[in-house]
Amino acid sequence: MNELFKIYQLDANEALRIQESKNEIHHHDFEELIIGVKGQLKHFIDFKAETYTAPFVSFVTQGKNHRVIPLLLDQEIDFWVIRFKSEFIPETTFQLYAHFHENATLTFFQPLCFSRLVVLCQMIQQETQQPVIDYAVIKQLLSTIFIMIESERKKQFPATQQQLKNQSTTFSSFLSILEDNYRRPEGVNFYAEKLFMSARNLNLICQNILQQSVSEIIETRKLIEAKNLLLTTNKTISEIGFELGYREKAYFTNVFKKKAGMTPSEFRNEIQKLVSE
Repeated sequence: MNELFKIYQLDANEALRIQESKNEIHHHDFEELIIGVKGQLKHFIDFKAETYTAPFVSFVTQGKNHRVIPLLLDQEIDFWVIRFKSEFIPETTFQLYAHFHENATLTFFQPLCFSRLVVLCQMIQQETQQPVIDYAVIKQLLSTIFIMIESERKKQFPATQQQLKNQSTTFSSFLSILEDNYRRPEGVNFYAEKLFMSARNLNLICQNILQQSVSEIIETRKLIEAKNLLLTTNKTISEIGFELGYREKAYFTNVFKKKAGMTPSEFRNEIQKLVSE
C-alpha cells in the first residue's frame, strides 16, 4: 500500500470477488482493522482458522500471515476496512500489538457501542472525501475507534487487561531492538544493556505490558518466525533453527514443541492440511 491511510466499505460484490480469487495466505506492510457490521468472516490468523459473525472487529498487525474470506449471511454483508501505516498513529500502534497479541478478533455484544464505531467510520470516510483532507481529524477519529474497542475489551475481559503506563516508551524501544536482533542467540542482558537499564527492570516492564518475561517474548518472536518459515518455505528444520540462532536441531525442536505443543515437522504437516482446505 502506497497510501498512509485508506478506508473503504466491503459489499457483496467485493466479497464474492475475493471468494472467487486466488486468495492465498499473505502478509502486508500496513495495519488493517476490519469492522464487521453484517455477514461473517472466515479468518486464518495466529496459525488457526475461525469464522466470526458480525458484529465484530478484527485487527491484523503488519507482518502477520493471514487470510480472510468474507461470507454473506442472509444474503448480506457490510464490512468497514481501515488500512494505515504504523507511522500514521505511532504513539498507539505498538500498544495495539500488545492488546491484539494472539487475539486478533473481538465479538461485540453491545449494539450501542458498535453503532458508534460505524458512525466514526462514516465520519472518517466523509473527511477523506473533502477537497483538502485534514489527516489530524482522521488520526483523532481512528484513535477514538481503538479507545472504544479497548473499552469494550475491558468490559468483556476485566481480569486480563494490560496496563500501559510510562513504561510504554521503553517497551516500544525494546520491540524495535528485538526486531533487529531476534535471529541472534542473545538473552535478557543484551537487550537491557541496549536500553541502559537493568535486566530486572526490563523484565518488570514486559510483565506489566505483555504479561511475559523478556525471555518469553524473545522466544515468542522466534517461534512466530519459525512458524512463518515452516509455512512459507521449504527450508529444513535444521536450517530454520540455525537461522533463528539455535545451533542444535534437537534443542530447537524441544523449544518449539514446548511452546507450540508439537514438533516443527508436525506443525508443518498440520498447517499445510489447514491451508489446503
